[in-house]
Amino acid sequence: MAMILAFLLAPVGPARADVPVPVPPNTGLTTKGTGVLSAADRDFVVKVRLAGLWEIPAGNMAAERSEDPRVAEVGRSIAAQHVTLDKLDIAVAKQLGIALPNEPNRDQEGWLNEMRNAATPQQLDQVFIDRLRAAHGKIFPAIATIRASTRNDSVRKLAQQANQFVMTHMTLLESSGIVDYGSLPTAPAPAAAGGGPVPVDNQMLAAAEANGIPGVSTSVILLVLAGALVAGVVTTMRIFRTR
Repeated sequence: MAMILAFLLAPVGPARADVPVPVPPNTGLTTKGTGVLSAADRDFVVKVRLAGLWEIPAGNMAAERSEDPRVAEVGRSIAAQHVTLDKLDIAVAKQLGIALPNEPNRDQEGWLNEMRNAATPQQLDQVFIDRLRAAHGKIFPAIATIRASTRNDSVRKLAQQANQFVMTHMTLLESSGIVDYGSLPTAPAPAAAGGGPVPVDNQMLAAAEANGIPGVSTSVILLVLAGALVAGVVTTMRIFRTR
């Protein structure tokens, strides 16, 4: 009993430090422009450019007009980082012959106008934070899809770089403390259970049909079937002899 009381009354030690999280290395990825370039790859490169075309002026506007020092700093950081990402994107587009836009699209121009027409600095802050946080959340899974599936090495590296920029920007925006999480889109419903841990596509099914069961040779399968046939014959003969 005394030991239990001593344990319960013992002072709580300092909180454990965060476990270090690995950061993807920048080695091993090439930018030779080799590999098939898909329509999705081209669309991704264009969207990276479009992101910079409105987030750079949005960040600058927040830096200049916000009365919240944290929001102003977030705006400056995002604008400056998008200038860097924009240069990376333009280089890949030039290498791969992808035409890029030079102006924001209609939706993006509308978001910039929301900031320009904000009645108060606080309203500008909210529009800036919420619009950019929603946009980053939308592009985040799209970047992951390109990073995982592209056959082109330059697009692969750009996707990895863009992913790190987007993660940084989402964290910066959330550091403002005014993100309206309730207004963000919810995640799609999970896939039905029983599908297995590995997705099966048409290529995998075709390979299975052509090659049989992975990891088991045809000879082994035939030997097993022959053994089963012999065992069945022997069992049948014993039954008839007993009768």
